[in-house]
Amino acid sequence: MTVAVVTGAARGLGALMAGKLAERGIKVALLGLEPEELALVAEKCGDGAAWWTVDVTDDTALAAVAAEVKERYGRIDIVVANAGIATGGPVEFSDPATFNRVIQVNLMGSASTARAFLPALRESKGYFFQIASLAALCSAPMMAAYCASKAGVEAFAHSLRAEVAIHGVGVGVGYLSWTDTDMVRGADQDAALRDMRNGLPSPASKTYPLEPTVDRLVAGLLRRRPHVYGQWWLPAMKVARPVIPAVITRQSIKLLEGFEERWKAAGANTRLVGAGGAANVTKHEE
Repeated sequence: MTVAVVTGAARGLGALMAGKLAERGIKVALLGLEPEELALVAEKCGDGAAWWTVDVTDDTALAAVAAEVKERYGRIDIVVANAGIATGGPVEFSDPATFNRVIQVNLMGSASTARAFLPALRESKGYFFQIASLAALCSAPMMAAYCASKAGVEAFAHSLRAEVAIHGVGVGVGYLSWTDTDMVRGADQDAALRDMRNGLPSPASKTYPLEPTVDRLVAGLLRRRPHVYGQWWLPAMKVARPVIPAVITRQSIKLLEGFEERWKAAGANTRLVGAGGAANVTKHEE
């Protein structure tokens, strides 16, 4: 029996990854903040799937859930650190609490997830799969919190891989471009952010369908690869990484002033985007 834990499993990327793993006979433990959504995903994942409501930034609660998952299944072989949120807008006008929350969930939440589940992964010589993003390779304006968090989780995963290799634990990083999820659709509700993104150099401006992206990620995950790409062209972005900041800066000089003014005129919305962001706000305010 193989057991996989997926954080941020209530919807979008995490939910579909859990479903694809379950299709391959893997027992899935679903972690997230939305109990009704988690229950629906667990039902679709079939017998053996179970879910826990937990905030990945709550180390005590996460450690307790890790113990419960281990007790239920007897082992944990795969952990997918997928939980993530996003906000948009210029740093100067950002809400400090929202900006910091993105860093806390995306980066610190991944570290907390690893800390909670590594003892079980050491026992099984398992695999920790960190969801990063094109944002780790290509930092865009008006996305500083998200880009910083995803660059952070990429570096975190590389450090973790070096630490745990001696114990037989593998660590992979998953990269994906803009993908059709609630988070991206939520960001696109802000016209200025949407148009700014569409102004990025191709192919980084396109939104990609979710299922093929997840199929690529799951295939690489099951092969325990150190780097997995949701779109075929993303490895080239790693090669071009040294020149990307200059390209993005030149593009921003041409376009950003108009986008910034439009964003402020529309109300300078600094919310967490998408339904997952709303769920995080609700949980954080409790």
